[in-house]
Amino acid sequence: MTLRERLRQSLRLFLIFLKIGAFTFGGGYAMIPLIEYETAEKRDLIEKEEISDIVAIAESTPGPIAINSATFIGYRTCGVLGSVAATLGVVLPSFVIILVIAFFLRRIMEYRVVQYAFFGIRAGVLALIVKAVISFWKRAGHNVFSWLVMIAAFVWAAILEWSVIALLALCALAGFVFCFVQRKRGKLQ
Repeated sequence: MTLRERLRQSLRLFLIFLKIGAFTFGGGYAMIPLIEYETAEKRDLIEKEEISDIVAIAESTPGPIAINSATFIGYRTCGVLGSVAATLGVVLPSFVIILVIAFFLRRIMEYRVVQYAFFGIRAGVLALIVKAVISFWKRAGHNVFSWLVMIAAFVWAAILEWSVIALLALCALAGFVFCFVQRKRGKLQ
């Protein structure tokens, strides 16, 4: 890829992730369906099946999931330049919005219309998170092992409220051990 093509592709990545960052409320998990649509379905930058792996990698590395996903997709698409462009694109809208809100927050939160708008945004964010859960569910393994890990992880994180970092490490270890045992039994290649 020539430098000109890399610059053009990086600008394209910047604009894609600028749109994602500007029009998605609710954080990284709410962005996942839009990231999937914009990069895999609409533009074929990555394969749709890769989204689960990208999200898993983005979740298990330090930092916000949307930024990590943008960085990873940008790198896969156009190297370091694409990585920087996608990351800036996804971060810039939030930075500007938070800056403006911080300046005017006390004044605008007094208005009922703003309170109602935030109520509606929260409901929309919940719908996006549920869509992400359903999407992951469809791609997840549906065997006894997957069910046990899912239930244990839910209890660990949602009920016991133990360390999420330890949870991710234990889930990774459990997956490794499970695959190792299955491979030894000849059930995996």
